[in-house]
Amino acid sequence: MNTVLIVEDEKMIRQGIRAIVQRSGVPVQNIMECNNGQLALEILQNQPVDVMFTDIRMPKMTGIELVEAMQQLEHKPLTVAISGYDDFTYAVQMMRMGVREYILKPIERERIIAILEKFEEELQQADQSAQRAVEIGCQQLKYLILNDNITPREVQTVVHQFEKQLLNQEYMVCCCERTADEAERNSGCLFLGEIEENSVYIVGRESKEFLLKNDLRDFHTGVSGVHCGVADVKTAYREAKAARIEAFLRMRHEVQYSVGQYPVAQNPPPQDNTVQRGEETIQGRPVEDRMRQIAQMIGTDRIAGALKMTEQFFSEVKWGRHSAEIFEKSIHMLIDEIGQIYHNVLREKEEELVRFRNIYQFSQIDELMEELTGWMIGFHEKIDTEFDDYRNKSRMEQAVAYIQENYATDLNMAVVSNHVSMNYSLFSYAFKEYTGKNFVNYLKELRVNEAKRLLAETDLRVIEISQRVGYENEKHFMKIFKSVSGVSPTEYRKNMQMGV
Repeated sequence: MNTVLIVEDEKMIRQGIRAIVQRSGVPVQNIMECNNGQLALEILQNQPVDVMFTDIRMPKMTGIELVEAMQQLEHKPLTVAISGYDDFTYAVQMMRMGVREYILKPIERERIIAILEKFEEELQQADQSAQRAVEIGCQQLKYLILNDNITPREVQTVVHQFEKQLLNQEYMVCCCERTADEAERNSGCLFLGEIEENSVYIVGRESKEFLLKNDLRDFHTGVSGVHCGVADVKTAYREAKAARIEAFLRMRHEVQYSVGQYPVAQNPPPQDNTVQRGEETIQGRPVEDRMRQIAQMIGTDRIAGALKMTEQFFSEVKWGRHSAEIFEKSIHMLIDEIGQIYHNVLREKEEELVRFRNIYQFSQIDELMEELTGWMIGFHEKIDTEFDDYRNKSRMEQAVAYIQENYATDLNMAVVSNHVSMNYSLFSYAFKEYTGKNFVNYLKELRVNEAKRLLAETDLRVIEISQRVGYENEKHFMKIFKSVSGVSPTEYRKNMQMGV
């Protein structure tokens, strides 16, 4: 259970009950105390309490008045009444108002423990039942979103499931790349799971910023307009999905849906007169011809040119020169052309190629570009042994040395690839081949290992260590450190000092 509240005007009795609860063996995260019913009611009004022990005779507000007043609350705790008077009238009155147990002073330790164990089992069963109900409701919502022919009865089933949750108030739908973990409960949102390669959340309007700044802070998220009611869920999802595509293409943390218009990067470069948004041309040539040329070049010694053309197209999309529709069509055309031209040599590579058709399974456009161009390079290597020139060992050694010397600066792959005079995509592929890790993970592990050394060998504060290893944001550093090490920086230092 999460919270136990002890309401008793006698301090010694309060402390005695607290001690029994702490030593009962029943897991309790938070034990709260107060000395009168009025303070207890304020607590119940401001936060959920699972179990409450309350005396009957107290100043300002009695236990009976407290139980009566809390009947107006949405979340009522499992309540135990405590009395120094063996008065059956009190017991009947309290039980009629929902009090679950009635015990007399002096309090028996075994009685308190038995009640706690009973309540813990009941709370767990209720939580499991509620979770199953939510899971069923989420499946119904997903069915409603993905199907056009929904009967009024099916809609009413979903309404009944969520009538006391988000959908009876103003809400928004958030759509981002697939996440590893469900958002925290009680964060004002409902996690629907995966829909069409995206993770989908329904969030109360007031909780949207909290969700974006916490659970979804590292994702690229599309946000719908404000809606209310089950009937609007499908529309809200479509808005969020459209905004998510824009977030993907423009590499934005958040894109708010706006009818007919999305944010575009600031100060884009001058547009070539032959390239217009909405036209199916790239550099004045039909999309199909351009994609066919790239595909043909992959199997020749002009692979660098194919990569440059691909990267240029991706850059134009990021700057808003091409619509999402043209982008999707172009990628599908490129994959189809590669499949047709090299069908005899694809074999085990074919499945790897097909996955690029699911464009929005990737977090943002640069990740797709890096994965796709990396695949192109790998496939070129398969059909052209001369690719060894691009895997120059001395260049990779130079790159690693540069990273180790400059990891504490604002370092990224573009800087390092320029330093060793290599094409960005070729460098990405060659670096992973050489080190066994992609650039981001290699740099992350290098920084964390240096942080471990500083934690173990110096008395520097965590914020100072964070800055020394290249993280200006201390909280971001702590999150990265824990994801790699399994413990926080402070816990790691403590373990090292204890010789663990």
